Amino acid sequence: MHVPDGFLDAPTSVATGVVAAAGVGLALRGARRELDDRTAPMAGLVATFIFAGQMINFPVGAGTSGHLMGGALAAVLVGPWTAVLCMAVVLLVQGLVMADGGITALGTNITLMGLITAGVGWGVFVVLRRVLPQRLAMVAPAAAVAAFVSVPVAAIAFTGLFAVGGTAPVDLGAVATAMIGWHLLIGIGEAVVTGLVVGSVVATRPDLVRGARPFLDARDLEIRIPKAATP
Repeated sequence: MHVPDGFLDAPTSVATGVVAAAGVGLALRGARRELDDRTAPMAGLVATFIFAGQMINFPVGAGTSGHLMGGALAAVLVGPWTAVLCMAVVLLVQGLVMADGGITALGTNITLMGLITAGVGWGVFVVLRRVLPQRLAMVAPAAAVAAFVSVPVAAIAFTGLFAVGGTAPVDLGAVATAMIGWHLLIGIGEAVVTGLVVGSVVATRPDLVRGARPFLDARDLEIRIPKAATP
């Protein structure tokens, strides 16, 4: 999913750069409401894990490989705004230090793998959290489904950008088929990794999972009410 330099024309790259800058700016403000003594260190760990996880590629067939995106995972663990910041930092370091994604395409990559995956992942997760049984055990499955959905949505968004400003001599239909088809498979890997990581953290320290806070608040309220009613 890392878009290289020159794959999209200048106007499209500039437009996605503006969107990315605006999104990061909003995330800086929104993250103030999400970060506290517990989540601030967690955000650093999440960014480090995603950075390392994106270095590991898994085969999906026909010589194609996929890797963790991490936007939905980060959103469930530390909140959507902080997740955008984590992804932006990861992509910035990858682009500047490791030449993974282009410098002129940095805004495109942040938009696709930061704003879209975190935003879509968090949105799907919140919807599932409301409709699934209200139990802490449902957090990991909801996160896994959210992660799966976020990947092909990002692929569809890239296909739209390519339709507007693609410079490579490749048929749009071929791009759409390849991107969406392979990213459906990559989404399965994303879902597995996200479900396992979120499930592990929920099992040991659910208070560190932003997406689990409503269940913990409800549980704490149930514990406090009987105690308060005791004469």
